[in-house]
Amino acid sequence: MNFFVDENIARAKTIDTSFYTDKNLFEEMKERLFASSWQFIGNTELVKDNTDVYPFFLLENYIDEPLMLTRDKNNIVRLLSNVCTHRGNVVADKPCKSNNLRCKYHGRLFQLDGKFVSMPEFKEVENFPTVEDDLKNIPLLQWGKWLFASLNNKLNSDLFLKEMIDRVGWLPVNDFVFHPELSKEFTVKAHWALYCENYLEGFHIPFVHAGLNSVIDFGNYTTETFKYSNLQLGIAKDDDDCFDLPTSSPDYGKKVAAYYFFVFPNMMFNFYPWGLSVNVVKPVSTTESKVSFYIYILDESKYNSGAGSNLDTVEFEDEEVVENVQKGIRSRFYGHGRYSVTREQGTHHFHRIIASLM
Repeated sequence: MNFFVDENIARAKTIDTSFYTDKNLFEEMKERLFASSWQFIGNTELVKDNTDVYPFFLLENYIDEPLMLTRDKNNIVRLLSNVCTHRGNVVADKPCKSNNLRCKYHGRLFQLDGKFVSMPEFKEVENFPTVEDDLKNIPLLQWGKWLFASLNNKLNSDLFLKEMIDRVGWLPVNDFVFHPELSKEFTVKAHWALYCENYLEGFHIPFVHAGLNSVIDFGNYTTETFKYSNLQLGIAKDDDDCFDLPTSSPDYGKKVAAYYFFVFPNMMFNFYPWGLSVNVVKPVSTTESKVSFYIYILDESKYNSGAGSNLDTVEFEDEEVVENVQKGIRSRFYGHGRYSVTREQGTHHFHRIIASLM
């Protein structure tokens, strides 16, 4: 399938609807869009202490790659393949504390940095061990306490995350506290990209989000696009619930109520004066997605106020619209749409990236 989206937004048509409906394309996206990008995997508290081991599956039920975080005795956090290099068994099956990693199938032993240590009944094996017998180290990026991974490391992390890190680098990122009791997962009956497209434009805010529209100055709502990310800057209507920006910030003097960062292909980082909501869109099928909200609080006194209030209500409003779009894109009478030049730069940018990688 040859996708094309004109670089001139005034001429461009939206991406072909087969992108959302074709099951073969849904499978191709695993490698073309997700394995080549950087994914949010949580924070360093998953392996808080030395010798902690935390196994997980990256984008479970889609890519489903078995991985594990480890923190060794030298306090170094690593991301490793969780697949034994002997016969492919999953090495760690639950979070634990351990000085090493031993496969329960045939006893192959690894250090917490992934290096092979020993293997029973292998004395007669020639040219053994080699580096191929070590557990694969996966590229890992740490920003503050937040962790990101890339399965194939074909694209540098700066292409995805640098603009966000630079823009809000003045924030005390190590002071954000994860609140699992406030974090949630939602099931959305729609293709993952439709959910992302909705996020990528503020065009719908006055029509869909009455509460958010009451605090955001829609006339001054702006979008900035980068290589594999973009920023929607939410400006407040009044002086309440705004960031106290340092003079070093490029936004100093503005009444910033929210920084809405999208990182391709499926991550949203919503910074509010109270903290951060990380939203990760996880593909399930061509008609279903799961959206995980991870809540980090910096200032509890400001929580659930301003643009960052009533997040559940905003989510349900978005879900209703996106699920209706899912029903519509199957129509034999719809193939392409057009973009608002002033309001849909983010969605156009998203489609351009997809077209280039697919």
